[in-house]
Amino acid sequence: MSAMQSGLISRRLFLVRSVQAGAGLTLAMALPGGAGAEQVAGDLEANAFVTVTADNRVVVTIKHLEMGQGTYTGLATLVAEELDADWDQVEAVGAPANTRKFANTQMGLQLTGGSTAIANSYLQMREAGAAARAMLLAAASKAWQVPVSSLSTDKGNVIHSASGRSARYGDLAAAAAGESLPETLTLKEPANFKLIGASNLARKDTGKTDGSGQFTQDVNLPGMLTAVVAHPPRFGASLSSVVADKAKAIPGVKAVVQIPSGVAVLADGFWQAKKGRDALELQWQGGMDRGSDEILADYHNIAARPGSSAVNRGDVGGALDAADDVLSLEYRFPYLPHATMEPMNCVMQKTATGAELWYGCQGHTWDQANVAKVLGVAPEKVKINTLYAGGSFGRRATTNSDYPCELAEIVKAWGGEAPVKLVWTREDDTCSGYYRPAYVHRIDAALDGSGMPVVWRQRIVGQSILGLAADKVDHTTVEGASNLPYNIRNFAVETHNTDEPVPISWWRSVGSTHTAYAVETMIDVLAHKAGQDPVNYRLALLEGEPRHTGVLKLAVEKARWGNGLPEGHFHGVALHKSFGTYVAQVAEVARQQDGKFKIVKVTCAVDCGVAVNPDVIRAQVEGGIGFGLSPLMFNEVTLEKGMAKQRNFDQMKVLRMGQMPQVEVHIVPSAEAPTGIGEPATPVVAPAVANALFAATGTRLTQLPLGDAYFSA
Repeated sequence: MSAMQSGLISRRLFLVRSVQAGAGLTLAMALPGGAGAEQVAGDLEANAFVTVTADNRVVVTIKHLEMGQGTYTGLATLVAEELDADWDQVEAVGAPANTRKFANTQMGLQLTGGSTAIANSYLQMREAGAAARAMLLAAASKAWQVPVSSLSTDKGNVIHSASGRSARYGDLAAAAAGESLPETLTLKEPANFKLIGASNLARKDTGKTDGSGQFTQDVNLPGMLTAVVAHPPRFGASLSSVVADKAKAIPGVKAVVQIPSGVAVLADGFWQAKKGRDALELQWQGGMDRGSDEILADYHNIAARPGSSAVNRGDVGGALDAADDVLSLEYRFPYLPHATMEPMNCVMQKTATGAELWYGCQGHTWDQANVAKVLGVAPEKVKINTLYAGGSFGRRATTNSDYPCELAEIVKAWGGEAPVKLVWTREDDTCSGYYRPAYVHRIDAALDGSGMPVVWRQRIVGQSILGLAADKVDHTTVEGASNLPYNIRNFAVETHNTDEPVPISWWRSVGSTHTAYAVETMIDVLAHKAGQDPVNYRLALLEGEPRHTGVLKLAVEKARWGNGLPEGHFHGVALHKSFGTYVAQVAEVARQQDGKFKIVKVTCAVDCGVAVNPDVIRAQVEGGIGFGLSPLMFNEVTLEKGMAKQRNFDQMKVLRMGQMPQVEVHIVPSAEAPTGIGEPATPVVAPAVANALFAATGTRLTQLPLGDAYFSA
């Protein structure tokens, strides 16, 4: 058993540097597997997470962006647990850009994504808390001349029961700053957890609800200008001419500058800048000239051809040739917008050596390097202050740092010294791309004499989010399909990467957004063809998959599957693993008087390992289900002649409050390492509802969104 597994961390593996900040204790540390851990023998600049202040606050620096998913609460919980801090004394602050200190240990980048915040920080943040506690104990031991073994900690106090002495952490912080780490650290056993697994802990991002939290729009620096940008109306178009006289004549407009992504107007405020943009006389040339219908028609033809192999086991071709009855279905998925409540925005101030930025930064490593390249400075000369973000769902983490770099281009082209705030409107956000790609799937399957699938071939056609060549397999395209848990001996997944001028990016649950739907609705079609119950059918295919089986059984038990439903009500089930987390959902739909359906209830079982914050888990599952229902029901971006038809929420329908079903969440108790929770509920709800509609109508639902034919607007 390793030191990490046993909860004992040797001093050779764990380096700690304490520094006195004012009269407080700040820990900077490198942890096993963390950024900089390989530099143990050299000059180490390490990760800083915990500060105990003289006024008795515990400030936890959070390396992951807080965008609503609860990272400030979850990561602070891990520190507070091992530190034995009082929850009320704990504060959370966002980390600045510094990859060496704050890298995601699973990615090597300072990046929030892939539902990894808790998963990559679980031991790291617990060890940070344990280190701080050890140093506080050592300080008290010296001050009181008693053995460390005679001391205990509780709710932010060091206690010596034999003498009745106690001291607040803040009172010991200065002395603790001079202490070194003991030879080993011992982490708590789960049976002794007080905060991990506890419900009703107050969230540490409540500033978002009482107005005290700071978003980009709240930043108002002296002399600051606001910039808006006129982007090309068609994807791939370029600017041929601009006449800015009318724009410059508008009171408050300070400058009009041309940049690679369009034309920017800088003004005293947003409204003046927008009026200036509206007054620009622009001529564009070239660009995309086709739309969604043509794209999906091409994808249909491509799906008929063999693609690059992601997985191929057994004899798929032979099994299909030998099958008497091959069932083939084609699935079509549209482009999807992220539609975050806070559109893209950013503030930049030039400095003597570089620049300082304020915004909800999701990909610090990318943004710092890309902005630095635009400005012609070293990355460390770009300081990023991380603020709250009003949602992201993947949109704020683009490898080319599109909107921070757009602001850098504006500041560079303008040449002024005042700070500038870039503001995108909802229309800018909806029409400028970085969508979830459009996809076509073709699945060919056949059953054996017992009704079980003997062969499954799935071809997926769409743009590569990773930008891979046509003959390469993008794992983000096939995730959720290539790792199918069902026992099918002849099994293949193939891909075709297409080339479109439409900017694309990951969208909440990435590949699983489409693979889960295609797989789980196809499984129901096969179960129906075999004349078998969809739950029993899945269970028969899940031999050797205990965690899949566990969530499926729990969900159907809690939903009372098979125990009878009111007349006109129907159940559907779906099962999927993404980001290490197992999710099963049972959806209940009810036929309305107009023949359309209402989604009444979703029962969800989730196995995400150790449940650090059950309330956050439930909130993320509920939010993920709501998020996943919009593209099932209404939401999409359709292109015509290279332009998005939808511009704002009057055209881009999303789930309304009255359409949100009752959600019941059941968390599987587990001692496994924690896995992701921000995304895994999203891809499961659409196939669960679609399977309920299939049970009601017998119609195979293979094109999303389902639209007004099934749901009232």
